[in-house]
Amino acid sequence: MAQPIVFFDIAGPDDKMLKSFYRAVFEWELDQTGQLNVPLASPLKGAIRKDPAEQRMYLGVPDVSASLSLIDEYGGTVDVPRFEVPGVVVLGLFRDPAGNPLGLVEMDGDTPVVP
Repeated sequence: MAQPIVFFDIAGPDDKMLKSFYRAVFEWELDQTGQLNVPLASPLKGAIRKDPAEQRMYLGVPDVSASLSLIDEYGGTVDVPRFEVPGVVVLGLFRDPAGNPLGLVEMDGDTPVVP
């Protein structure tokens, strides 16, 4: 059996600010131990790219442009606004307030939007 991803962390100098950011923008809640409790797609897709080394987690949202506006409002920065990869997916790239690189995938329910 393939080995699963069982945990992730998001680092930055102000953990309270990051918790507030992810709660406000993505509605992620903390459990009683203070850890994030986040829904995920199963199976979780992944890619290996031939690019400069950088990890980027992608979050599914119903509207990439609306989410990027919230990200900006709550202290994140937009790296690349909403764009389409024809026949593949709709994306947006951003950094959280600590500078962690992340991406958005536009979703229709549980299915990525394919332009």
